[in-house]
Amino acid sequence: MLAGILTDTIRGLIGDQAIYFALAAIGLNIHFGYTGLLNFGQAVFMAAGAYGLSMTVVTFGGSFWVGLFVGAFVFPVILALVLGIPTLRLRADYLAMVTIATAEIFRLIARTPGLDKWTGSSDGLSGFARDFYDLSPFEPRQRYLFNLFQGNQMWVFVVGWITVGLMLLLTYLLINSPWGRVLKAIREDEDAARSLGKNAFTYKMQALILGGVIGAIGGMIRAIGTQSAQPDNFITDVTFFAWVAVILGGAGTIFGPVIGSMMLWCVLAFADTAMRQGVSSGALPDWLLTGTQVGQVRFMLVGSLLIFLAWRRPQGIFGNKEEMALDDR
Repeated sequence: MLAGILTDTIRGLIGDQAIYFALAAIGLNIHFGYTGLLNFGQAVFMAAGAYGLSMTVVTFGGSFWVGLFVGAFVFPVILALVLGIPTLRLRADYLAMVTIATAEIFRLIARTPGLDKWTGSSDGLSGFARDFYDLSPFEPRQRYLFNLFQGNQMWVFVVGWITVGLMLLLTYLLINSPWGRVLKAIREDEDAARSLGKNAFTYKMQALILGGVIGAIGGMIRAIGTQSAQPDNFITDVTFFAWVAVILGGAGTIFGPVIGSMMLWCVLAFADTAMRQGVSSGALPDWLLTGTQVGQVRFMLVGSLLIFLAWRRPQGIFGNKEEMALDDR
């Protein structure tokens, strides 16, 4: 019993969900933590990456490697331009409303039966990741890393965390460059940045594109890991989880979003496994908790953790209170 709880907890801490939500949170941190952009639709950037890859391969018959380029750069860049051009000159809340609406519109369009030959409708697209798994040095049926992952999962694990490391390095270099210091200046006081001759709109657009590209890479890794690009994998809750990761770890920090994502899925995995085993063994009586209630209760625990964090440390584990300030003029 304890071994199963420990195994699932470690898998949640470092597994595929922690990986692609870490990437989504890194992108969101560039938007909000460093630039002050309220993006409530990070799920649509993740979906753009997943569908850019899958549609290139399945719908248009292109190669997997071309699909990576389309999913990482073409779709998310176009999406960022469409979202940013009409909103980034306005108040911050306009971008928030547009992004959350766009995420839901994209999901509903992808589910449309009339677009089945393009997006696979509600079933989504599959069979686009064979070239990726053909490069795997791991045997598909063997288990690795203390029996935590099978061969294909281990390959996603290795590539995923290498990608996270590269995105962290890129973020560190950019944020500590003159470009990054301008982003922070815009976050603190956009009018002051403009008075120094900086084109705030251009910098905010660049940050929106960069954060969207990183989020799209996370969406591609999710699609590759599940070997499916399905519209309901990118519901509004996905953006919520990315925000939770940023808030837990600390906005405006390099490692905060990654640690926040790992903590989030560690807590969820531990709570889910522990409560289910408690129910099945009779340690938790039916009048207190049933198996069908476990899924809801674990999110209540995460909510309680967020309330406690907001009370004791609103800036997150690694954050500074100054990083949570937002000029929404």
